[in-house]
Amino acid sequence: MDIPAFDPAARRIALVRRPADNLAEGQLTHIERVPVDLGLARTQWAGYVAALAAEGWDVIEVEPAPLLPDSVFIEDAVISFGDIAVLTSPGAPSRRDETAGAEAAVRGLGIPVHRLALPGTLDGGDVLKIGRTVYVGRSLRTNDAGIDQLRDILVPRGYTVVAVPISKVLHLKSAVTALPDATVIGYPPLVDDSTVFEPFLPVPEECGTAVVVLAPDAVLMSSAAPRSAALFAARGYRVVTVDISEFEKLEGCVTCLSVRIR
Repeated sequence: MDIPAFDPAARRIALVRRPADNLAEGQLTHIERVPVDLGLARTQWAGYVAALAAEGWDVIEVEPAPLLPDSVFIEDAVISFGDIAVLTSPGAPSRRDETAGAEAAVRGLGIPVHRLALPGTLDGGDVLKIGRTVYVGRSLRTNDAGIDQLRDILVPRGYTVVAVPISKVLHLKSAVTALPDATVIGYPPLVDDSTVFEPFLPVPEECGTAVVVLAPDAVLMSSAAPRSAALFAARGYRVVTVDISEFEKLEGCVTCLSVRIR
């Protein structure tokens, strides 16, 4: 049976992937390892999924990968650009098997797939989309060859790809994300060069750097950053918070835990 062409305007879809049994063995780069409570992580993941659903997102679960500890961070495996998806080429060899399940999920939605390939590497967490501008962190996980491959896919579609240096955190979106009005937000000690972004709004807490845009007037963020939440609320946004403490222990944030098809 033919799968109809995907229309990104017809549904608000979020892909998620449940935590693996060995979640606590996930990769770390810039922070010390501390114990992770798997039971609590599963409860927090369910709360995150429920928050997306309550905001009107159609949540689709990618096939679990019980032996891949970082697989819950589905954002790193596939990136959505409107009516196409780009399968990444993860920088950590232990994460490269994560893309198979992500590919099956997007193909099941009828979304055309493009693929990055070694020696290029690129993690989805290094990609920040703001309108037709795509910022890509040049990090421990994403190299110039990977950025060039992504640029080759996106420039013919009307996007501008801007490479950004990243040295203080795992991914670009560990340092900065953007509000619905395109204001880039970040915790200054984690940002290599804030002048790349215009406008840029500093936030007062490390966990306040990451937001998921739920709607033009609403964002989802970690409950561990109440002062940042108040800052966004003062700008007129409705702020939904979730506890993701166990994922933050693994350098994760609210953006990592889903792929919004948009």
